[in-house]
Amino acid sequence: MKEAYPVLLTKTKDTKNTILVEVSDLNIQTEGYGIADAIEMARDAIGLEIITRKDEGIDIKEPSAIEKINKDEGIFSGEGETCVTYVDVDLAEYRKKVDRRTVRRNVTLPNWLNRAADREGLNVSKVLQDALITVLQTTQNR
Repeated sequence: MKEAYPVLLTKTKDTKNTILVEVSDLNIQTEGYGIADAIEMARDAIGLEIITRKDEGIDIKEPSAIEKINKDEGIFSGEGETCVTYVDVDLAEYRKKVDRRTVRRNVTLPNWLNRAADREGLNVSKVLQDALITVLQTTQNR
C-alpha cells in the first residue's frame, strides 16, 4: 500500500545544504543534507509515523491536496526558500524493512514430518517463514 503526503522542503541559508522538512498532515519535522537525503528522511519519518499509529490504533489523517498547502505558513517558512512536493512511501515494504520483531507461534506437525525434518537438519521455523513469504507473494500478485 503506497501513500503520498505533501511535504514542505525549506532550503536554509547556511552553507551545509540543510533542507528542513515538514509534513504538516502528520505533525512531522525532520531535516536532511541535500534534497535526496531530505526526501529520504521524510519518507522514513512518514513510514514510521503511519505504522506506529496503525499499530496503536490511532487514526491517520488522509493526505491533504497539495494545492491546499501554503508554503508561507510552514513552521520553517522564515528559514529560507520553501517548496511543496509529494513524498511517497510503500508502507508494506517499509514495514518489512523496519519491523524485524519475531513472534513465537505454536505449529502442529505430524510426527513423521517433524522427524523427517530433524533427520535432514532443517530449521522448521525458517522453512515455514520461506513458505509463508512465497504464499503471500503469490496471493498479492493475483
